[in-house]
Amino acid sequence: MRIAILSDVHGNLAALEAVLRHAQAQAQGTIDAFWCLGDTVGYGPQPRECVALLRERGALLVAGNHDRAGTGKMGTEEFNPDAATAARWTIDRLGAEERAYLESLPEVFLQGEFTLVHGTLRRPIWEYLYSPEAAQAHLERQQTPFGLVGHTHIPMLILERPQSPNGCEISFLEDGTKVKLTRERKIVINPGSVGQPRDGDPRAAYAILDREADTVALHRVEYHIEATQRLMEAARLPRWLIERLALGR
Repeated sequence: MRIAILSDVHGNLAALEAVLRHAQAQAQGTIDAFWCLGDTVGYGPQPRECVALLRERGALLVAGNHDRAGTGKMGTEEFNPDAATAARWTIDRLGAEERAYLESLPEVFLQGEFTLVHGTLRRPIWEYLYSPEAAQAHLERQQTPFGLVGHTHIPMLILERPQSPNGCEISFLEDGTKVKLTRERKIVINPGSVGQPRDGDPRAAYAILDREADTVALHRVEYHIEATQRLMEAARLPRWLIERLALGR
Protein backbone atom coordinates (compact mmCIF):
# COMPACT_ATOMS: atom_id res chain seq x y z
CA MET A 1 0.00 0.00 0.00
CA ARG A 2 1.36 3.40 -1.03
CA ILE A 3 0.09 6.68 0.35
CA ALA A 4 0.95 10.17 -0.92
CA ILE A 5 1.51 12.58 1.96
CA LEU A 6 0.86 16.20 1.05
CA SER A 7 0.73 19.44 2.99
CA ASP A 8 0.34 23.18 2.49
CA VAL A 9 -1.01 23.13 -1.07
CA HIS A 10 -2.11 26.74 -0.58
CA GLY A 11 -4.32 27.05 -3.63
CA ASN A 12 -1.47 26.25 -6.04
CA LEU A 13 -3.13 23.96 -8.57
CA ALA A 14 -0.13 23.73 -10.92
CA ALA A 15 2.04 22.44 -8.07
CA LEU A 16 -0.65 20.02 -6.86
CA GLU A 17 -1.20 18.55 -10.31
CA ALA A 18 2.56 18.11 -10.80
CA VAL A 19 2.86 16.33 -7.46
CA LEU A 20 -0.05 13.99 -8.22
CA ARG A 21 1.46 13.09 -11.59
CA HIS A 22 4.85 12.48 -9.99
CA ALA A 23 3.35 10.34 -7.24
CA GLN A 24 1.54 8.14 -9.75
CA ALA A 25 4.77 7.68 -11.70
CA GLN A 26 6.80 6.90 -8.57
CA ALA A 27 4.27 4.32 -7.48
CA GLN A 28 4.01 2.93 -11.01
CA GLY A 29 0.42 4.04 -11.23
CA THR A 30 -0.78 2.81 -7.86
CA ILE A 31 -1.37 5.36 -5.10
CA ASP A 32 -3.85 3.85 -2.68
CA ALA A 33 -4.60 6.95 -0.61
CA PHE A 34 -3.83 10.65 -0.26
CA TRP A 35 -3.31 12.31 3.11
CA CYS A 36 -3.20 16.10 3.29
CA LEU A 37 -1.91 17.83 6.42
CA GLY A 38 -3.71 21.14 6.20
CA ASP A 39 -3.70 24.51 4.43
CA THR A 40 -5.18 23.34 1.17
CA VAL A 41 -6.16 26.97 0.58
CA GLY A 42 -4.66 30.38 1.34
CA TYR A 43 -2.00 32.42 -0.54
CA GLY A 44 -2.60 30.78 -3.93
CA PRO A 45 -4.96 31.66 -6.80
CA GLN A 46 -6.99 28.44 -7.20
CA PRO A 47 -8.43 27.39 -3.84
CA ARG A 48 -11.67 25.92 -5.20
CA GLU A 49 -9.86 23.84 -7.80
CA CYS A 50 -7.42 22.42 -5.25
CA VAL A 51 -10.20 21.45 -2.86
CA ALA A 52 -12.15 19.84 -5.70
CA LEU A 53 -9.16 17.84 -6.97
CA LEU A 54 -8.30 16.46 -3.54
CA ARG A 55 -11.90 15.55 -2.87
CA GLU A 56 -12.07 13.86 -6.27
CA ARG A 57 -9.08 11.74 -5.23
CA GLY A 58 -10.78 10.82 -1.96
CA ALA A 59 -8.06 12.50 0.09
CA LEU A 60 -8.07 12.50 3.86
CA LEU A 61 -7.61 16.09 5.03
CA VAL A 62 -7.03 17.81 8.34
CA ALA A 63 -7.50 21.53 8.92
CA GLY A 64 -4.80 24.17 8.91
CA ASN A 65 -4.90 27.79 9.99
CA HIS A 66 -5.45 29.01 6.42
CA ASP A 67 -8.30 26.57 5.93
CA ARG A 68 -10.01 28.05 8.96
CA ALA A 69 -9.27 31.66 7.96
CA GLY A 70 -10.20 31.03 4.33
CA THR A 71 -13.76 30.17 5.34
CA GLY A 72 -14.11 33.08 7.75
CA LYS A 73 -14.39 30.69 10.68
CA MET A 74 -11.25 32.16 12.24
CA GLY A 75 -10.00 35.74 12.33
CA THR A 76 -6.76 36.90 10.76
CA GLU A 77 -5.46 39.04 13.64
CA GLU A 78 -2.42 36.79 14.05
CA PHE A 79 -1.68 36.68 10.30
CA ASN A 80 0.86 38.94 8.65
CA PRO A 81 -0.73 41.59 6.36
CA ASP A 82 -0.11 39.67 3.11
CA ALA A 83 -1.50 36.44 4.55
CA ALA A 84 -4.55 38.29 5.87
CA THR A 85 -5.16 39.88 2.46
CA ALA A 86 -4.94 36.46 0.78
CA ALA A 87 -7.30 34.96 3.36
CA ARG A 88 -9.92 37.63 2.68
CA TRP A 89 -9.53 37.05 -1.07
CA THR A 90 -9.97 33.30 -0.53
CA ILE A 91 -13.18 33.79 1.46
CA ASP A 92 -14.67 35.60 -1.54
CA ARG A 93 -13.60 32.84 -3.96
CA LEU A 94 -14.84 29.78 -2.09
CA GLY A 95 -18.40 28.63 -2.62
CA ALA A 96 -20.76 27.56 0.14
CA GLU A 97 -20.02 23.88 -0.45
CA GLU A 98 -16.24 24.35 -0.24
CA ARG A 99 -16.56 26.45 2.90
CA ALA A 100 -18.77 23.86 4.58
CA TYR A 101 -16.34 21.10 3.64
CA LEU A 102 -13.28 22.94 4.96
CA GLU A 103 -15.10 23.90 8.15
CA SER A 104 -15.93 20.23 8.75
CA LEU A 105 -12.29 19.10 8.69
CA PRO A 106 -10.86 17.79 11.98
CA GLU A 107 -7.76 19.38 13.46
CA VAL A 108 -6.30 16.00 14.43
CA PHE A 109 -6.90 12.63 12.80
CA LEU A 110 -5.72 9.20 13.89
CA GLN A 111 -5.18 6.76 11.04
CA GLY A 112 -3.87 3.44 12.30
CA GLU A 113 -0.32 3.95 13.55
CA PHE A 114 -0.27 7.56 12.32
CA THR A 115 -1.38 10.85 13.88
CA LEU A 116 -2.09 13.59 11.34
CA VAL A 117 -2.06 17.27 12.36
CA HIS A 118 -1.18 20.55 10.70
CA GLY A 119 0.89 22.19 13.44
CA THR A 120 1.54 20.31 16.66
CA LEU A 121 -0.60 18.33 19.06
CA ARG A 122 -0.19 21.14 21.57
CA ARG A 123 -1.61 23.75 19.19
CA PRO A 124 -2.96 21.84 16.19
CA ILE A 125 -3.41 24.63 13.66
CA TRP A 126 -1.00 27.27 14.94
CA GLU A 127 2.25 25.99 16.42
CA TYR A 128 5.27 25.48 14.18
CA LEU A 129 7.24 22.33 14.94
CA TYR A 130 10.65 23.97 14.62
CA SER A 131 12.20 23.83 18.08
CA PRO A 132 13.19 20.96 20.39
CA GLU A 133 10.79 22.35 22.98
CA ALA A 134 7.82 22.25 20.58
CA ALA A 135 8.90 18.82 19.34
CA GLN A 136 9.11 17.41 22.85
CA ALA A 137 5.67 18.79 23.74
CA HIS A 138 4.27 17.23 20.60
CA LEU A 139 5.91 13.85 21.20
CA GLU A 140 4.55 13.72 24.74
CA ARG A 141 1.03 14.02 23.33
CA GLN A 142 1.52 11.65 20.39
CA GLN A 143 -0.04 8.29 21.25
CA THR A 144 0.88 6.58 17.97
CA PRO A 145 4.34 5.48 16.80
CA PHE A 146 4.31 7.90 13.88
CA GLY A 147 3.22 11.50 13.43
CA LEU A 148 2.77 13.60 10.29
CA VAL A 149 2.78 17.41 10.46
CA GLY A 150 2.94 20.37 8.10
CA HIS A 151 2.78 24.15 8.63
CA THR A 152 6.53 24.94 8.50
CA HIS A 153 6.74 24.37 4.72
CA ILE A 154 10.09 22.65 5.33
CA PRO A 155 10.68 18.86 5.04
CA MET A 156 11.83 17.66 8.46
CA LEU A 157 12.36 14.53 10.53
CA ILE A 158 11.92 14.45 14.32
CA LEU A 159 13.12 11.40 16.24
CA GLU A 160 12.38 10.75 19.90
CA ARG A 161 15.68 10.38 21.84
CA PRO A 162 15.10 10.14 25.60
CA GLN A 163 18.86 10.07 26.24
CA SER A 164 19.36 13.40 24.42
CA PRO A 165 19.34 16.67 26.44
CA ASN A 166 16.46 17.87 24.23
CA GLY A 167 14.64 14.55 24.26
CA CYS A 168 14.62 14.49 20.47
CA GLU A 169 16.64 14.96 17.30
CA ILE A 170 15.55 17.27 14.48
CA SER A 171 16.96 17.12 10.95
CA PHE A 172 16.03 18.34 7.47
CA LEU A 173 15.01 16.01 4.66
CA GLU A 174 16.54 16.28 1.20
CA ASP A 175 15.06 15.15 -2.10
CA GLY A 176 15.22 11.37 -2.32
CA THR A 177 15.72 10.80 1.41
CA LYS A 178 14.05 7.61 2.60
CA VAL A 179 13.12 7.26 6.27
CA LYS A 180 12.79 3.77 7.71
CA LEU A 181 9.86 3.50 10.09
CA THR A 182 10.70 1.67 13.31
CA ARG A 183 8.56 1.32 16.39
CA GLU A 184 11.38 1.56 18.94
CA ARG A 185 10.85 5.31 19.30
CA LYS A 186 8.32 7.86 18.11
CA ILE A 187 8.89 9.49 14.74
CA VAL A 188 7.42 12.68 13.25
CA ILE A 189 7.76 13.58 9.57
CA ASN A 190 7.00 16.85 7.81
CA PRO A 191 6.74 16.37 4.01
CA GLY A 192 7.24 20.07 3.29
CA SER A 193 4.94 22.20 1.17
CA VAL A 194 3.35 21.40 -2.17
CA GLY A 195 2.38 24.97 -3.00
CA GLN A 196 4.85 27.26 -1.22
CA PRO A 197 8.17 25.68 -0.13
CA ARG A 198 10.29 27.74 2.26
CA ASP A 199 13.62 25.92 2.43
CA GLY A 200 15.24 27.72 -0.49
CA ASP A 201 14.14 25.09 -3.01
CA PRO A 202 11.13 26.27 -5.06
CA ARG A 203 10.21 22.77 -6.19
CA ALA A 204 7.03 21.30 -4.72
CA ALA A 205 7.63 18.86 -1.85
CA TYR A 206 5.71 15.79 -0.79
CA ALA A 207 6.34 12.24 0.46
CA ILE A 208 5.26 8.68 -0.31
CA LEU A 209 4.56 6.24 2.49
CA ASP A 210 5.17 2.62 1.52
CA ARG A 211 3.42 0.43 4.10
CA GLU A 212 4.95 -2.80 2.82
CA ALA A 213 8.52 -1.52 3.06
CA ASP A 214 7.75 0.65 6.13
CA THR A 215 9.45 3.68 4.56
CA VAL A 216 8.62 7.31 3.86
CA ALA A 217 10.43 8.82 0.87
CA LEU A 218 10.70 12.59 0.36
CA HIS A 219 10.35 13.93 -3.19
CA ARG A 220 10.77 17.32 -4.89
CA VAL A 221 8.95 18.13 -8.13
CA GLU A 222 9.39 20.96 -10.62
CA TYR A 223 6.21 22.68 -11.74
CA HIS A 224 5.20 25.68 -13.86
CA ILE A 225 5.78 28.39 -11.26
CA GLU A 226 5.22 31.20 -13.75
CA ALA A 227 1.71 29.95 -14.53
CA THR A 228 0.74 30.24 -10.86
CA GLN A 229 2.41 33.64 -10.60
CA ARG A 230 0.46 34.96 -13.59
CA LEU A 231 -2.82 33.87 -12.02
CA MET A 232 -1.83 35.56 -8.75
CA GLU A 233 -0.98 38.76 -10.60
CA ALA A 234 -4.33 38.69 -12.38
CA ALA A 235 -6.03 38.28 -8.99
CA ARG A 236 -3.96 41.18 -7.57
CA LEU A 237 -2.69 39.11 -4.70
CA PRO A 238 0.20 40.62 -2.69
CA ARG A 239 3.46 41.02 -4.60
CA TRP A 240 5.60 39.21 -2.01
CA LEU A 241 3.38 36.13 -2.17
CA ILE A 242 3.94 36.05 -5.93
CA GLU A 243 7.70 36.59 -5.83
CA ARG A 244 8.46 34.12 -3.07
CA LEU A 245 7.28 31.12 -5.12
CA ALA A 246 10.34 31.39 -7.36
CA LEU A 247 12.62 31.81 -4.35
CA GLY A 248 11.36 28.92 -2.27
CA ARG A 249 11.04 31.28 0.71
